[in-house]
Amino acid sequence: MKSEIHIENPDVILIGSGIMSATLGAVLKEMDPSLRIQLYEVTDGLACEASNGWHNAGTGHAGLCELSYTPDYGADGEVDVSKAIEIFHQFEHSLQFWGHAVRTGMIKDPKDFVNPVPHLSFVYGQEQVDFLRSRHRQLTKHHFFKEMEYTEDRDTIRKWSPLILEGRDNEPVAMTRMPHGTDVNFGALADGLIQWLGKQEGCGFATQSRVTDLTKCGEKWEVKVKNLQTKQTITNTAEFVFIGGGGGSLPLLQKSGIAEAKGFGGFPIGGQWLISEKPELVNQHTAKVYGMSPGAAPTMAVPHLDTRIIDGKKALLFGPYASWTTKFLHEKGSAFDLPGSIRLDNIGSLIKVGLHNIPLVRYLVQQGTQSMETRLGELRNFYPDAKAEDWKLIDAGIRVQAIKKEDGDAGIVHFGTEMVTSADRSLTALLGASPGASVSTNVIVQIVQKCFADKLKTTDGHRRMKAVIPTFDEDLTLANMAERQKTVSDEAMQSLRILS
Repeated sequence: MKSEIHIENPDVILIGSGIMSATLGAVLKEMDPSLRIQLYEVTDGLACEASNGWHNAGTGHAGLCELSYTPDYGADGEVDVSKAIEIFHQFEHSLQFWGHAVRTGMIKDPKDFVNPVPHLSFVYGQEQVDFLRSRHRQLTKHHFFKEMEYTEDRDTIRKWSPLILEGRDNEPVAMTRMPHGTDVNFGALADGLIQWLGKQEGCGFATQSRVTDLTKCGEKWEVKVKNLQTKQTITNTAEFVFIGGGGGSLPLLQKSGIAEAKGFGGFPIGGQWLISEKPELVNQHTAKVYGMSPGAAPTMAVPHLDTRIIDGKKALLFGPYASWTTKFLHEKGSAFDLPGSIRLDNIGSLIKVGLHNIPLVRYLVQQGTQSMETRLGELRNFYPDAKAEDWKLIDAGIRVQAIKKEDGDAGIVHFGTEMVTSADRSLTALLGASPGASVSTNVIVQIVQKCFADKLKTTDGHRRMKAVIPTFDEDLTLANMAERQKTVSDEAMQSLRILS
């Protein structure tokens, strides 16, 4: 698919066609229909990188089953669940926006991108069972998680997820279940939103268009764009630029020259999945089942056995297996991406992170060189009767973990999306990974509140924003908001056909 629609001198330029740019473009156009918006994408299709259906797990991350969001015990000896509550709250914004998109015709059929799939956490061994029991006890105190079920009963676990217990010995096991989880094809969602945006007055998108440079000139940004087919370069200008290019964001952020970009680096982590399309297996398992993270693994490498529904076809996915790479992007990346991102202002942080994360580097090298049989061994921790002939290995996405300085120290941003905004709020770039796509709407709300506050403060702008995301300025975590949260959430899930 090739698109060459160019809006000259728009108000907003979006770089990248993943879920972040797609969401920002759609939300801004809904909030202010007069805005003129241009999107540029380097590949020949839309959402081909991190948002692509097979490049991520498609989990609608809401803290329902992800044990990496509740990794520690608090001072009271119980599992700290504050991060899971935060992620649930952020995901509510996504559900509300997606429901609005379906109701207003931005997206024709919700089944094109979202399907109901229960979210389960599974543990084995007494230490892990004790952890999960505490996690459930703490989560169910909050109205977000009232529906969560817990069991150590093998017959119940077999009913919830039959494959998990096939061939397993008599060690202690436990599982939690949230019935209203989701499987999301973020690539299909981004594609649909951009196709809608491209049909709006004053908006366009162009594929096979690489942004090669951006420079602030007075009140506007000059953006150089190379057409990869004709090899011609044009210059476009805009008052606001959004760099939402996933792994490609860091090099462009560095080219912007903004002071806020100083000191940032990127650490790319590749990934792979085992997938099965064997009907006998696929039909037995309808769930996303998350386990505990291996010791040195990054948060994006927590093992899980998932139902995936892409283009209407159901499959099973297990992983991810991390791998070492120096590329920032799959399709248009280069082995020189990582060395090319090294600057005087970030080399110290990169070296320090490398020295302090030797177990992580060793883990990535080991993961990338392991045999198929070793990979199957990890799968059999979840599904003991797994057979090699039923599974094949495919590539997952590349995640560029942001590296930044804080109080003179350096560290990898394992969790969350790092938003870097210029002092004059005319440019924003996103770095980072998990939970990323799932909380894209919440991230976009933060950008709107920070960079488009003047439009949001108008009566019409605020009213329009409330129509798109009803609770964008409300705190649903508060106990007295339980009824409000349930009402708005149920409406969104009914629109998305997650609830009947």
